[in-house]
Amino acid sequence: MDPTLAETLTRWRRHLHANPGLTHHEGATAAQVVEWLKELGITDITQHVGGHGVVATLQRSGSNRSVGLRGDMDALPIEEAGQDLPWRSTVSGVMHACGHDGHTVALLGAAALLMADQNWSGTVRLVFQPAEEGGGGAASMIKDGLFHRFPMDQIYGWHNWPGLATGTIAVHEDAVMAAGDRFEIAIEGHAGHAALPHLTRDPVVAAGHAIVACQSIVARSLDPMDTGVVSLTTIHGGEAQNQIAARVDILGSMRFLRDEVGEQIRSGLRRVAAGLEVTFGVNASVAFRGGVPVTRNHAGPREMAAEAAAAVSALRRDIPPAMTGEDFSRFLQEVPGAFVWIGNGSAEGGRELHNPGYDFNDDVLPVASGFLAEIARRSLGRSA
Repeated sequence: MDPTLAETLTRWRRHLHANPGLTHHEGATAAQVVEWLKELGITDITQHVGGHGVVATLQRSGSNRSVGLRGDMDALPIEEAGQDLPWRSTVSGVMHACGHDGHTVALLGAAALLMADQNWSGTVRLVFQPAEEGGGGAASMIKDGLFHRFPMDQIYGWHNWPGLATGTIAVHEDAVMAAGDRFEIAIEGHAGHAALPHLTRDPVVAAGHAIVACQSIVARSLDPMDTGVVSLTTIHGGEAQNQIAARVDILGSMRFLRDEVGEQIRSGLRRVAAGLEVTFGVNASVAFRGGVPVTRNHAGPREMAAEAAAAVSALRRDIPPAMTGEDFSRFLQEVPGAFVWIGNGSAEGGRELHNPGYDFNDDVLPVASGFLAEIARRSLGRSA
C-alpha cells in the first residue's frame, strides 16, 4: 500500500475513534463515511439502508459478477480507560472497544485500492453496516432489501483479533463465531420493610440463588463434548437501603455452536425461573430478546478467502472458533461468503475486545484493506 494512503487511513481511523457513534446512533459516522467515499471519487452511494447503513457501488463493464464487502460502524457503551491518546474518545461513556472504527476505514481503504486498479471488472458493493453490537443491523439491512436492491453473488467480512499476530489472517473451516441470544430474568416479589422480611417475598435473595443456579446449566445440563456459555452481565433491583425490593431484573447472554445446545440452555433458564417461584414464592419469568446465528463459512468462498489471505499476508487455518457472536452471520444466511479474522497483535495491557483499554492497531489497516480488495478481485474472477 502506498504510504500516503496508509497515513490517510490511519488519520481517518483515529478520527472515528475520537468520535464514536453508539449502536443506532451512527448518523455522524455514516455521514463521515459518505464524505470520505466522495473524496475517493465514489459517487454511487445510497444512505439510510436499514437505519444508518450506507451502500456504495463500484462498477466496471466486462462482467456480470458481483461481490459484497462489509464493514461495521457502531461503538459500545463503554467509558474509555485513561489512555494518553490524542485520539481518545471524546464522547462520554462511548468508545470503539471492538475495532469497528478500523473495520470501517479498512473498507474505505479497499475501495481506494480497487479504484486505483484497472485489473478487474464487475460490481463491488461496499456495505457499511450499523448496529452490529446487538442492534440487529444486518437483519435491518436485509429487511430493507439489501440483497434485492444491491445484488451480490458473494459477501465477505472480517474482524480484528487481539492475541493473533499483527496482520495474520485466520480462515476457519466451518464455524467462525457462535450463535448468541440475550435474555432477561424478571423476578417479582413483595416489597416491604427490611426489618420485617417475613412479610415480604424477597427477589434479591431469589436473584442470588438464580445467579448460582444459572452457572450450573452448562456444567450439569450440557454434554461435556458440547460448547455453551451462560453469562449474567447486569442486575438491577431495589430503591432504598431499608426496603426489601419489589423486583429484580437479571440480564445475560448465552452462546452456543449448535441449535440443540441453544434449546438446552433456554430450557435450563426456564427451569431456574420455575424453581425460584416454588422455592421463594416470587413470580419469575425469562424473556429471550433474540440474537444471531452461528457464523459459518461457505466452502467455496472459504477457500477463495484462504487464497486471498495467503496472497497478501500470513495465513492460519488451525484456529478454533470463538464463542463471541457476529451479526455478519445474517448475511451468510442470505448469500454465500466467508468471514475471517485478522490479527490485531498483543492483547496484553487491556487490548482485548470490549475492554476499556482496547485500541485498534493501525498497522493492520494495509493488510485488511489489501485482503478485502484481493478477495473482491478473486470473487469477480480477475486476480491482480
